[in-house]
Amino acid sequence: MSIRFAVRGDYIQLDQLLKAANLVSSGGEAHAAVEAGAVKVDGRPESRKRAKLRPGQRVRFGAEEIVLVGAEDA
Repeated sequence: MSIRFAVRGDYIQLDQLLKAANLVSSGGEAHAAVEAGAVKVDGRPESRKRAKLRPGQRVRFGAEEIVLVGAEDA
């Protein structure tokens, strides 16, 4: 399933995105998922918990894919 997520401002941090998209229930859970290699950004495993993500990028976590769009495109 694909989720469109509007980024307010220039970027959103990966851990904040996972929480805001309701894919994890806490920051600790987001950090654990990233450390376990369960999160991919643009098809590549992402190990930085606070990676800055911008509109146009795609994040995959399990069966979910998040497509980042600008706030004006939401």
